[in-house]
Amino acid sequence: MNTPSRDTATGVRVAALYRFTPFEDCIALQTPLERVCREQNIRGTLLLASEGINGTIAGPADGIDTVLRHIRSLPGCTELDVKFSEASHQPFHRMKVRLKKEIVTMGQPDIDPRKSVGTYIDPQDWNALISDPDTIVIDTRNDYEVAVGSFDGAINPKTASFRDFPDWFRAQRDQILGTGAAPKVAMFCTGGIRCEKSTAFLKQEGVEDVFHLKGGILKYLETVPEEESLWHGECFVFDQRVTVGHGLVEGSYGLCFACRAPISAEDRQSPLFEEGVSCPACHARRSEEQRKSYRERHRQEALAAQRGQAHVGAVLAGTVDD
Repeated sequence: MNTPSRDTATGVRVAALYRFTPFEDCIALQTPLERVCREQNIRGTLLLASEGINGTIAGPADGIDTVLRHIRSLPGCTELDVKFSEASHQPFHRMKVRLKKEIVTMGQPDIDPRKSVGTYIDPQDWNALISDPDTIVIDTRNDYEVAVGSFDGAINPKTASFRDFPDWFRAQRDQILGTGAAPKVAMFCTGGIRCEKSTAFLKQEGVEDVFHLKGGILKYLETVPEEESLWHGECFVFDQRVTVGHGLVEGSYGLCFACRAPISAEDRQSPLFEEGVSCPACHARRSEEQRKSYRERHRQEALAAQRGQAHVGAVLAGTVDD
């Protein structure tokens, strides 16, 4: 069982968590879970589905501990997987507990990570695996996540959503795996949950030697010293921090609130960038009417911030099941 992280100077602890376990009645779990989160002044998003729970929450350290005790009391959640980090401010606007068909959306109803999954590789052993020339390394994340950082030599599927991964693999299988002896396939994602499904999917597709990074990129950046790391760039996270780096310190990227793409300092210098309205990635895909609407939203958010309020229309960085 994961133990709570130490209290932080800022008082804002971030907990990314998931657990694949059968829930027979998610509706009965939803209200009590949301109630304890609100009572403890916790914000974020938690997803409940018949296959388990997934989400990221943030708030006071003791409040996070209370919520985690509640979640671990749910059926099959004693060994809940949790990764802790810190934030300089509350990275979420509100608390949501949502009911979903899947806790991470792949769109493959026959995939069950509880029955078949790849071999877990601890962060300290990951470098040796991906440095092996007989290992094919696949980044299972979305294209905008890969753009800000990845491992040396990893294949980028260039998918817009995780649900695109199965079609991508089936279309590229022969090119990726070749026609000789079956290679080892190592896959990774932000916190591990997408790899639970992607490795189970590859096993179902007949690929035997499948491995994935235990705890995901976040655990690797937390535990592997930067001087030994094979990670380059930063890691996109689905909250207002946008990215984190080695040691899980907050990164340098901002967020385009029109398209939710991460934006660098260089992007901000582009004539296509307008705070709260557009960035180089989305300017051509938005109409002037849309940009006019975004400008008004941005103005309202600025006014709310001046009053010390969170604007009800504020856009979060993403969703935990992308």
